[in-house]
Amino acid sequence: MPARPYFYGWNVVGVTLVMALCSWGLGFYGPAVYLAALQRLHGWSAAAVSTPVTVYYLAGAVLVSRFGAAVARFGPRPVVATGTLTMAAAVAALGVVGQPWQLYPVFLLMAVGWAALSGAAVNTLVAPWFVRRRGLAISIAFNGASLGGVIVAPALVALIGLFGFTTAVVFAAGVMVLLLLPLSTLLHSGPEALGLGPDGDAPSARAATGPADTRRGDALRTPRFWSVCGPFALALTAQVGLITHFVAYLAPHLGDGGAARAVALATIAAIVGRVGTGLVIDRLNPRLATSATLAVQIAGVLCATFVTSAAGLYTGALLFGLGVGNLVTLPSLIVQAEWPRERFATLISLSVAVNQFTFAFGPGLIGVLRDWSGAYTLPFVGCAGLQALAALWVLHGVRRAR
Repeated sequence: MPARPYFYGWNVVGVTLVMALCSWGLGFYGPAVYLAALQRLHGWSAAAVSTPVTVYYLAGAVLVSRFGAAVARFGPRPVVATGTLTMAAAVAALGVVGQPWQLYPVFLLMAVGWAALSGAAVNTLVAPWFVRRRGLAISIAFNGASLGGVIVAPALVALIGLFGFTTAVVFAAGVMVLLLLPLSTLLHSGPEALGLGPDGDAPSARAATGPADTRRGDALRTPRFWSVCGPFALALTAQVGLITHFVAYLAPHLGDGGAARAVALATIAAIVGRVGTGLVIDRLNPRLATSATLAVQIAGVLCATFVTSAAGLYTGALLFGLGVGNLVTLPSLIVQAEWPRERFATLISLSVAVNQFTFAFGPGLIGVLRDWSGAYTLPFVGCAGLQALAALWVLHGVRRAR
């Protein structure tokens, strides 16, 4: 039997992996590095430098909801190229800000890049190329997000220490442009543009689809859509809040070095969990897989909260990390299983936007509860409760035929 020819869709997976590496590295993990450096340089207060980041996530949520419509109108290449240039310009501009108010326009510009290169973009660009192997393809692409925390953020810290903040951010922005602008030329609107079908099948092997459906209002009025969007909004609010405060919680128990090792363990577990799930998710019910993922994370959060020995904290970090990547990947798999293909881009963009709007408040809520209660026990248990509610809610959604 002749070997199956190489499928161009894997090139798209490679491009989106690099997209996720850059966007999460500079646009998700990067702000913590930027804000610490700006505080040291200028002596600005934590509120002065952190409030613009909240505005950044909220603005990004609004823009993300329009990503599917932008790709349908202009195509993926100009949208990704524009996102690359705007995020790079914003990162470079951070090196020359001299007043706290200047952070607001810079982070609003960065929000344009984040919307064009992050979760909705990865899902929307990869999904048309795969059906049978979509879970694996999206899981591989999203490993770029985890690698952004492993590679880009530490590299930023090292560059700042060696060359100073301004040089470091300009260099990082330049590398991003040199990587992503050429790669964006490899993107196509879908396999049909190359005379292929999804998964490399002949075009006639699957029914042709109509133009992308950009309606959003009807989805917001359906319980079935909210049975996808709502659970992940709750789960990601808890997850992002926990990630933000994890080092502060672990350091008194493990020391700075131990806390760094625990975070590294969680990041490695996130990659392993995403790849492992990707290998089997195309044969599983994604709603059941979501509930199981949340159960593992809940066990990790409770273990780290109540078993404060080194072994308990490392075990908690490991279990929590196993689910981190999957909570970004799984919403798209539920949407593709339960809605027609032409609705995917609009629905996943809308879902990511709602999730981002919600999780923007996660770190602040945990901080308020921690200050009010005097410890992290109450907010961490609250996060576990949110995830338990999300696990039950996602199971309540009824799967329907397309």
